[in-house]
Amino acid sequence: MAEVRVEAQRGYAGELLHNRKFFIGTIIFLALLAAAVVGNFFVDPVQRRTGSFPARLPPGPGGLLGTDSLGRSVAIQMSEAVPNSLQVGLIAAFLGTLLGALIGFTSGYFGGVVDAVLRILIDVFLSVPSLVFLILIASLVRGLGVQTMALIIGAFAWPSPARQVRAQVLSLKERAFVQIARLSGMSGLEIIFRELMPHMLQWLGANFVNAFIAAILAESGLSLLGLGPQKEMTLGMMIYWALSFSAILQNLWWWWLTPILTLMCLFLSLYLVHLGFDEVSNPRLRSQV
Repeated sequence: MAEVRVEAQRGYAGELLHNRKFFIGTIIFLALLAAAVVGNFFVDPVQRRTGSFPARLPPGPGGLLGTDSLGRSVAIQMSEAVPNSLQVGLIAAFLGTLLGALIGFTSGYFGGVVDAVLRILIDVFLSVPSLVFLILIASLVRGLGVQTMALIIGAFAWPSPARQVRAQVLSLKERAFVQIARLSGMSGLEIIFRELMPHMLQWLGANFVNAFIAAILAESGLSLLGLGPQKEMTLGMMIYWALSFSAILQNLWWWWLTPILTLMCLFLSLYLVHLGFDEVSNPRLRSQV
């Protein structure tokens, strides 16, 4: 059985690599990440200070992507902003997907009172707009950092995957391989982790990418409201500072356009990866149910 699963996972990975949307999205994502990481590696910390460069320089020999009103290089800000935004997305998506999977598996498999309580909890969180809580918490927490913001966003990212995992588990637990696992003496947790979870890994991967996109979008929205990490640079905070210093009115288009275009490329890459996951995963999931 284990060998069959390993072969199935290898076949799934091969299908993903041959999926054009997944491949193009991955290339764009890795290119953005590599540019930011390499650029950050060669940046002198002194160059991050205010006034390190002449102010309001357009893109050119004096500055690769120009400078802002405070004499900071936009390119150097990008080398910090992109990894921080990706860090928010990674932490929040991992936390939301993990919590959602654990709650969904527990609720769907054990049923009864456990399912009733967890289902009510899921419905409550789904019925209340998470953005309201995110704005409230972010406004109350002082000295908000990138990791703290990621944890806050991730804490509200679990209800949707929990409900969908629960629905799949309700179907999977009635299948023959689960009945055989029960007869063999496996406990409920063993069945969840060894029998049910492998069937949901492909869907969880697609949900992780979707949660990644939502987390970066949530961070950008909070930052535009002035509730982002004030002492650290993210793509959302770059747009916030550009708007705060009237970059549009001063015709400093390179200041606000650069992070916006980067966000668009990042969303496009993750969306293509998500579509690739969907195209490969859905036929396999339908064949399992």
